[in-house]
Amino acid sequence: MNEAMRSGGDRGSATVWVAMTACALCVVFAAVLALGRAVIARHQAGAAADLAAIAAADRALGGTSRACDAAARVADAQGTTLVRCTVDGEIADVTVSADLGPFSPEVRSRAGPP
Repeated sequence: MNEAMRSGGDRGSATVWVAMTACALCVVFAAVLALGRAVIARHQAGAAADLAAIAAADRALGGTSRACDAAARVADAQGTTLVRCTVDGEIADVTVSADLGPFSPEVRSRAGPP
């Protein structure tokens, strides 16, 4: 009978446990990175929506077309896409989408006089 058989055959099991633990940690790390990326996309869309709404409200008296053009330029400068833009009087209501990998959150923002 050889030495491995007499000692219970556990030789090398630590290597398997370390490999499985390393794989589990990689999965957890990937999930944390994906969650962080989703949060970044949401914040980017929110900031761009706020800026685009302010730009549209600033140009609201010039008409909807002019206001929405300004909002689209601001959204584009922020690396996002203007999805929807409406102007009612002096109040601008915009929706912006930020495409960051598999995540593309849409955020709505309104701006106008108090």
